[in-house]
Amino acid sequence: MNQILIKNVTVWTMDAQDRRFTGWVLLEQGRIARMGEGEPPDCAEVLDGAGGILTPGLIDIHSHLGLYEDGLGFEGADGNEDTDPVTPQLRVIDGINPFDRSFREAVEAGVTATAVSPGSANPIGGQIALIKTAGRRVDDMIVRAPLAVKFALGENPKSVYHDKDESPVTRMATAALIREQLYKAQEYLARKERAAHDPDEDAPDHDSKLEALVPLLRGEVQAHFHAHRADDIFTALRIANEFHLHAVIIHGTEAHLVADLLAKEGVPVVSGPYMTDRSKPEIRNLTDAAPGLLCRAGIPTAVTVDHPEIPLRLLPMALMLAVRAGMDRTDALRAVTSVPAEIVGMAHRMGSLQPGMDADCVLWSGDPLDIMTEVQAVFVNGVPEYRRTV
Repeated sequence: MNQILIKNVTVWTMDAQDRRFTGWVLLEQGRIARMGEGEPPDCAEVLDGAGGILTPGLIDIHSHLGLYEDGLGFEGADGNEDTDPVTPQLRVIDGINPFDRSFREAVEAGVTATAVSPGSANPIGGQIALIKTAGRRVDDMIVRAPLAVKFALGENPKSVYHDKDESPVTRMATAALIREQLYKAQEYLARKERAAHDPDEDAPDHDSKLEALVPLLRGEVQAHFHAHRADDIFTALRIANEFHLHAVIIHGTEAHLVADLLAKEGVPVVSGPYMTDRSKPEIRNLTDAAPGLLCRAGIPTAVTVDHPEIPLRLLPMALMLAVRAGMDRTDALRAVTSVPAEIVGMAHRMGSLQPGMDADCVLWSGDPLDIMTEVQAVFVNGVPEYRRTV
């Protein structure tokens, strides 16, 4: 039986009760089997945590990991098919290279899962996948694919297609292209459903773009909107409300300026990256304080470093900066564990330490929010993918 006992640790569960206790955790067959205080059970393989802190594995639900390979230019850039502004049929799993060294660096930093997204060149970019960070074949790393469809608003699609002298070159055209494609998908779905129930109705010819949007319209996958500026955020919500989409705001650089309004909408925000320069006008209001301000407004808030904009291995550093800028320490850790898991509908599998959950956990030498703390061990699906050696 595949078992590992982690003992002599302070367990930070990061669940709704935020339980913290000194004890042990038993990993078995890729899941958390048992956990508790007092005398640990017998186990053939034991890791003595030496008084360290055990947390769930960290999760970043917006990255481009494996789509932009470290140290390569065009040859390793597979995130943007910028020859067509509407590409919902593209699947990131067909572009991810698990042998990119950034995967190993992410694991060594305690990141055990990430949502990999197409880039933001296109108004509709393609299908996002939630994957684990350890593995050699992406098919074996998938938690859910597709998880969401990627949409992009604001400067990125404008600038890409302005340089090509093609549409869209305005925010209006970007939104119009998205609406047009969603409307076509609605009609396509209606025809498919009529044909399924009426033998006299002809089903529409297969259309890979529209087919990719059907799960979105059915509410089976989410709509992740790249939006920095406040007006772009509200355009995303306007479109989502029109087509009854399950929206998640990605980046939301100006979300803190309208936090009270967003709180009423109940939309989650994946905040970041804020460890970067203000390279374009729409992020002029960038601030480390943003995730803390959003949390205090009651908005479900996750933190992202938008790998490779900021390497995924620096996700813990992003939390430290947010805390220094006023974010509650528990909220900060939840923003890369339980909250992102809840946002993407995976809280039953990851994001906290509880019996039955995926055995994704990180052993830290001390407080994860202390710059001097080191990652001692990382488990993904119960497998020790990293152990620090002195």
